[in-house]
Amino acid sequence: MDYAHLASVRVDAPSDFALRHLSDGRKLGRWTLGSMDLVPAGEDDVWAGTSLFDGLPAEVEIRLHAELGLIDFHLGASGARVPRISIRVTPGPDWGLPDASCLVAMTTWRADWMDDDRWARTVKTHELEVLLFKAQIETDWKADAQ
Repeated sequence: MDYAHLASVRVDAPSDFALRHLSDGRKLGRWTLGSMDLVPAGEDDVWAGTSLFDGLPAEVEIRLHAELGLIDFHLGASGARVPRISIRVTPGPDWGLPDASCLVAMTTWRADWMDDDRWARTVKTHELEVLLFKAQIETDWKADAQ
């Protein structure tokens, strides 16, 4: 049984821009299919949205570790949130890529309560979500650069 999945993508925008974009709850709610249309939930760094899959409410706590290029997304009810998803952003030049590029990897952890169908849906969703945030970050970067 798989307990983790990684989806990655090259983004043609600087790593600091991508990191800010990915840790912004309002922007996050544009590409996370399990928690769309996020709004502040009243707690620091906690956002509430709605799952496109079942219409149920979803909450996410965003913890940015800028010095590491890391964002942890804690999911679950207040007091029981766990870091089920993490995104690492690494500068493109570290890998021989242009300055205005970066590599982004999203790691997802499988909870024991997830059956195979739910896990397969999560994996496929995250493979699509990296393409969504890539396009949105690059579009926003180009608009800001003009």
